[in-house]
Amino acid sequence: MKKDKILLESDTNELEIVEFRVDEMDSRENLIPCHYGVNVAKVREIIRLPKLTKALNTSDSVEGMIKLREKVIPVLNLSKILNKYTGNLIAERVIVLEFNNVMVGVLVHSVSRIYRISWKNVEAPSSAVYSDQVTGLVKMDDRIILVLDFEKIVAEFCASSALKPLSAEQLLENRSVDRSSRTILVADDSPFIRSTMCSTLRGAGYNVEEAVNGLEAWENIKRHIQECSKDGVPFRSRIQLLITDVEMPQMDGLHLTSLVRKEAELKDLPIIIFSSLASEDNIRKWHDLGAQQILTKPDLPNLVKYADEYTT
Repeated sequence: MKKDKILLESDTNELEIVEFRVDEMDSRENLIPCHYGVNVAKVREIIRLPKLTKALNTSDSVEGMIKLREKVIPVLNLSKILNKYTGNLIAERVIVLEFNNVMVGVLVHSVSRIYRISWKNVEAPSSAVYSDQVTGLVKMDDRIILVLDFEKIVAEFCASSALKPLSAEQLLENRSVDRSSRTILVADDSPFIRSTMCSTLRGAGYNVEEAVNGLEAWENIKRHIQECSKDGVPFRSRIQLLITDVEMPQMDGLHLTSLVRKEAELKDLPIIIFSSLASEDNIRKWHDLGAQQILTKPDLPNLVKYADEYTT
C-alpha cells in the first residue's frame, strides 16, 4: 500500500486511518484483540516482516533494523512499547511510517483495512482511562479503535523527530524584544507539544491563548469576532497570529484554516501550520488553502522567528 495513492481534499475535516491490531494474552492465555489506528498520511507502506538485523546499544523496544530500498530503518516493537503480554503471539507485519523527515517501522500482529472518517467522530481520550500514547478514539459498532500518538512514541527512540529545546543563546535573544502587546492563538491536541510551543512563545514575551482542537480554536475566534464587532475594532487588535496543528479531534487544522479564510474579518490573520505531515505536496496544498508558513515539529527553534515575522 502506498500513501501517495490515497489523496484527501484539504478542507473536508476528514482523515483516513489504517486499522491494525497489537493483541495481548490474559493470565489464562486467552487472546485479547486490541485495535489501533494511524493516520494513513503517515504510512509509507505495509510489508511482511523481513529478516531483522539486531541493533546495538538500543532500547529493548527496538526490535532491530531492516533494509528497505537502500534505506536502513529501525523497527519498533509496539507490544513492548505498549507494555503488553503477548505469550506466543507472533507479529509478522511492519507498518512503515514516515513523518518529521524520519522513517521507521512498527511491528504489529495484523493490519485490517482503511477507514475514511470525519474528525467529528474522533473523540479526545480521557486521561483517566487512556495513556498519553493515545491521541484519539474512534467508536465502531463492535469495537473501539485507539489512535496512537506515533510522534511521541517515535520521538522517544529517534532524537531527530523530537521537539528540540531552545539553546541558552536563543532564549536570551528571544527575550530581547518587547512582545507584550502581541497575542497568539495556538491549537494543538497534544498536551506535550502544545505546552512546549506555548511555553516557548510565552518565554519570548507573547500572550498566548490555547485550544485543544480546531473546534475550540474556532469557537475562540468567533467569540473574538463578536467582541471586536461590538467594540468597533479590527480582529487583529486582539489576535495577531494563529498557529495550528493538522491532526486534531472534532476539527482538524486544515478545516479550521479554511473557515478562517472564508471570514472577511479574518482575511489578514496570518496562519502558521505546525505539523509532522509537512511533505512537499502538503506544503503546496496548505499554502493554497491560505496558510502563510508551514513548520514541522522538529522546527521549534524557528517558531519565535516566524511569529515575529507575522505579528509585526
